[in-house]
Amino acid sequence: MSLIPSFFGGRRSNIFDPFALDVWDPFKDFPFPEFSRENSAFVSTKIDWKETPEAHVFKADLPGLKKEEVKVEVEDDRVLQISGERNVEKEDKNDTWHRVERSSGKFLRRFRLPENAKMDQIKAAIENGVLTVTVPKVEMKKPDVKAIQISG
Repeated sequence: MSLIPSFFGGRRSNIFDPFALDVWDPFKDFPFPEFSRENSAFVSTKIDWKETPEAHVFKADLPGLKKEEVKVEVEDDRVLQISGERNVEKEDKNDTWHRVERSSGKFLRRFRLPENAKMDQIKAAIENGVLTVTVPKVEMKKPDVKAIQISG
């Protein structure tokens, strides 16, 4: 594990994350006029994943989205998929736009969950624009260790 410099918030980050399944976009660096980088921030929604002793917790900032506009799914038994879409605001012919900075579009993030995830007990909630997905963990029974007397 490496430490990110403090100007990035000081959070720890793995250089290689075997559980990440981010969808690769071969066109992300191409300057398509209808898909400017200014409006694509929503497409690459950032998600935090932390592991507590009881659960894996995912948090995504999704300001302005309703729960009906977000999907949380499990596919192929152990892949958590979080997706959604923010539509562009409808334009009125009488409106004059001076600046458009809020992002819109679709997003899709996928994470391979570890073996200790309780797949049948996943819960999701959205509050104040933050989606929280909680994946409880199977309680790992610690092996019984019995000391063996050594003779001789």
